[in-house]
Amino acid sequence: MKTTKTTKPIITPPDPSQKKCLIYARCSTRDQETENQLAQLRDYAKKQDWQVVDEIIDIASGGKSSKEREGLDKVFQLAHRKEFDVLLFWALDRFSREGSRKTIAYLTILDDYGVAWHSFTEQYLSSLGIFKDCIISLLSTLAKQEKIRISERTKAGLERTRRVNGTRLGRPKTAPEKLKKALKLRKGGLSFAQIAELMGVSRIRAFQMVKLAAG
Repeated sequence: MKTTKTTKPIITPPDPSQKKCLIYARCSTRDQETENQLAQLRDYAKKQDWQVVDEIIDIASGGKSSKEREGLDKVFQLAHRKEFDVLLFWALDRFSREGSRKTIAYLTILDDYGVAWHSFTEQYLSSLGIFKDCIISLLSTLAKQEKIRISERTKAGLERTRRVNGTRLGRPKTAPEKLKKALKLRKGGLSFAQIAELMGVSRIRAFQMVKLAAG
């Protein structure tokens, strides 16, 4: 009697040496230009022999709504779980438009998670090459300079306001009655969070008020 032997299909296991790539894009609208950029990013990943595991797109309208960076938040969640090895984006300003300090902070977080990053249109902005540490150092220096410039502009603006209007700068003094009330509430067993809620201030401010009242 002739028997038929059934053979199972051979499944090629994934290559452990192949990098897993996540593509991130940020755009104002999902238009043809965005699709063209995504196509080029996919093609680049393919040429690098990277496996594209996901594509995340944030639609930004120009506001500061948290919904506009839900995709970026997901990127960090996936990076934390080490679900990809390389983050590929079109350009640094398409990755983040929150200034140098925030951007370098984001890139540093990725680096801490062991995830590399690469800008498609700015080949020198990449943590994959031998100049990785130099790039991080340069971006950090730019971020520090931006912080200094912002501080100088703020101080200059405040000084100009003081000279023109005779305005007294600094935090307005809290009325003694409010300080006493905060201290009384604290002695009554309320937490700083409860005091803050009752008096309409932040928890940190509630702590400061109690400390001032206590002398």
